[in-house]
Amino acid sequence: MKDFYICDAPRFENQVITSSFVVASKQAKPKKSGELYLALTLSDRTGHIEAKMWDNVPDHIDLFDQDDFIKVRGLINKFNGRFQLTLHKLRSMADSEVEFDDYLPRTNKNIDELWQTAAGFIESFQNPHLKALIKAFMDDPQIEYAYKTAPAAKSLHHAYLGGLLDHVVSLFRLCDLACRNYPVMIDRDLLLAGAFLHDIGKVHELAFSRTFAYTTRGQLLGHMIIELEMLHEKIAQVQGFPADLKTLLEHLIISHHGKYEFGSPKMPMFPEALMLHYLDDLDSKMESMRSHFEREPDSEWTTYNPSLERPLLNTQKFLEKLRAGESPSAAAAAASGNDENT
Repeated sequence: MKDFYICDAPRFENQVITSSFVVASKQAKPKKSGELYLALTLSDRTGHIEAKMWDNVPDHIDLFDQDDFIKVRGLINKFNGRFQLTLHKLRSMADSEVEFDDYLPRTNKNIDELWQTAAGFIESFQNPHLKALIKAFMDDPQIEYAYKTAPAAKSLHHAYLGGLLDHVVSLFRLCDLACRNYPVMIDRDLLLAGAFLHDIGKVHELAFSRTFAYTTRGQLLGHMIIELEMLHEKIAQVQGFPADLKTLLEHLIISHHGKYEFGSPKMPMFPEALMLHYLDDLDSKMESMRSHFEREPDSEWTTYNPSLERPLLNTQKFLEKLRAGESPSAAAAAASGNDENT
């Protein structure tokens, strides 16, 4: 286990640390003098940090590549409100020196239990065609392994090993609840089938062995096109699958981002597609909030959240003060008044 993780940066501000990271990105850029400096993004299971090496670059530039593990010595400081690492020394590391769990975040939930929960939802299907189709996916050993391992996204939400399955099980639960409120309009089996399929292409769109990055196929096609290919392949294995039902599943896949500007070639045009889009968006945004609160456990107000485009109020901390008889606003005003009187 490492001695220093990126989440520890606030405790080590203006201190020199020695630790190991995986190289998420590597660039050589010119300084004003024309000499090169190294601009790196380093990562471990707790996050990312920007790192710069200003001196002795020719001695180090060829020692490593993107996705390699390196051990570094450098100074932790802040620039424009964000922690960065100024590198003094670095060396490449052999895989035998590495504990891989130190470098990629992983769900703290039991993956096998999540898979069984998903299977339980599928077993409850009344539509035999949809049930057979989704079971064909779940019975495929390669898909099972990848579905249990893949993140749901590169960085925006559920960006950890097991994140895809965690997201889909959460989405199943939301869909199941919402269906009960619209029993006439919503076909539960169709909605849940869409939930299972909507991000399954992430298992091929993303690489997740050392860092989270897009594969060439993922960059060129995107997960929706990949999902349509996967869907067609499995439907061919289900005898007598209705052509019109296939079209509905295709629409659920290509419309789940909701708007053209968000990457969907079609907007949701029937109730299950609309519900899938909004519940998927809800679960993604709630996870983005949860993970931000987890990264900043001592903050009532977080720093700016790039995916949500706003800072966030941790209402659990805010309401704890109210329950304790302390008004957060009054306390802040009193502190401001005391500052003015000193």
